[in-house]
Amino acid sequence: MADEIVQPHIASLDYDGRRFNVSCRIAFDGIEYVGRLWFADESWDDGGLPDRGALPGRTREEVIGFARRLTQQDLMLRYRRALAEKRRFTGLRKATDEILSKIRYLNQVAISMRAGLLDTDGAAAEIDLTERQLHEIVERLKTHAGVEG
Repeated sequence: MADEIVQPHIASLDYDGRRFNVSCRIAFDGIEYVGRLWFADESWDDGGLPDRGALPGRTREEVIGFARRLTQQDLMLRYRRALAEKRRFTGLRKATDEILSKIRYLNQVAISMRAGLLDTDGAAAEIDLTERQLHEIVERLKTHAGVEG
């Protein structure tokens, strides 16, 4: 029952003389899978620029299908929106999103265990693993703090 965040490639976008790899970061929020587009310039080595718009689905595959059905025009409009609302500290934001996702997952495991949907030993192991992952993310926060891009 791992709450793995995936970010598959969706398309390429040519805009303003530049080429962008478009991927969709997908995480389970405890109710549904939520995807967000990320636009990364092919010539740069960075995480890219996130779109604030959400792409919800019942499964990861449904979110990926939704993202892949977006036209080049849709992708261009979403890129423009992302650019207009560009966050300056994307590494810190990405780490923060990861923390929130892990916390939601931790809560969902605990709720499922208390409801009798998961065995106590398995849920406890999953909770311990998620707690360790949270500590690792928190330890990395200092490398992102104050760093633009």
